Amino acid sequence: MKFQYFIPTKVLFGCGQLEKLHKQKLPGKKALIVISSGTSVKKFGYLARLQQQLEKAGVAYAIYDKILPNPIEAHVTEGAEFGKKEGCDFVIGLGGGSIIDSAKAIAVMVTNEGTIWDYIFGGTGGKKMPEKTPLPIVAITTTAGTGTEADPWAVITHQDRNEKIGFGYDGTFPVLSIVDPELMLTVPEKLTAYQGFDALFHSTEGYLNKNTNPINDLYALKAIELIGKYLPTAVKDGQNLEARENVALANTLSGMSESIGGCISEHAMEHPLSGHNPKLEHGAGLIMICQAYYAYWAERGVVNQRLIDMAKALGKQDATKPEDFVTALHDLIVACDVDDLKMSDYGIKKEELTMYTQAAYETMGGLFTVDPAPMPFEDCLKIYEKSYK
Repeated sequence: MKFQYFIPTKVLFGCGQLEKLHKQKLPGKKALIVISSGTSVKKFGYLARLQQQLEKAGVAYAIYDKILPNPIEAHVTEGAEFGKKEGCDFVIGLGGGSIIDSAKAIAVMVTNEGTIWDYIFGGTGGKKMPEKTPLPIVAITTTAGTGTEADPWAVITHQDRNEKIGFGYDGTFPVLSIVDPELMLTVPEKLTAYQGFDALFHSTEGYLNKNTNPINDLYALKAIELIGKYLPTAVKDGQNLEARENVALANTLSGMSESIGGCISEHAMEHPLSGHNPKLEHGAGLIMICQAYYAYWAERGVVNQRLIDMAKALGKQDATKPEDFVTALHDLIVACDVDDLKMSDYGIKKEELTMYTQAAYETMGGLFTVDPAPMPFEDCLKIYEKSYK
């Protein structure tokens, strides 16, 4: 039994934690606040509350507000140049996973040469390691989906190549994260579901990863249990604070699972879908392929007990066979009212599925190497085909 555990992030979890930011030892004197191109953090007052906290702490700030739901390389470059010009010495990501991922990438590029694509290890990335330490990163999450507040990973899309690839290393862990479920009460129903399923699959993939370890297993199973129990309520009643808290906890645990366990090929398969079709929400893409994906592993028979464990964690206490996880997953999809998703509604064509399969191996092929067993190209393509509607 050998494994490494490294999660250096200080996490403030719970309702009202944003109000404690000014009491923390912040890692600099001027923050680059990274937010989305949308209006929600301004409309709901989250940005104003953050600004008030920084003013109380005597910390200056500048705001970069152009990040898209599927963040792109060009905005990382632009945000980094803005941060340099403003003399910022740390970065705050305020928003969902795309915002915090962008904050991480921008933090790297404020201190390093070139573009973020020089440091991407998949696809056409330059596969370099950053020479200089990134600016310190503070994550304030307003959604429960990616777990990025507790892991080093950032997913960026190259706008000219339709490549959507994860990047990260020890230097891109946030130094401080605030997970305040009160900031999540305004997330719409569908996005709550999509984000919750993303957190679920970080955990299920981590539990099936051939390099999992006992600590990761604890985090992953607890996250699966919390999502199975509380996500349908959070979707149907967004003001239910108990449900929001527990889904937020599941999300942070899923991020920890990603830090010490890691995703497998399900995420490699989704990234080309939303990379080529930016209006497709990442979680929605995962939901589209998940039932065929986990049915495949049930048929392979290589992780039977682990699929049974996950079925029980998801709420099917009488599970006795691997297919029971697929049943439990289907029931959760129906309970969250996301069983009507279709690839065709997002412009994905059936004749393109071979291209998506190739892209999955080319851009994030490393995730296939940690699958429970090798997945041949033809099997991957069949999962896409079975998922297509």
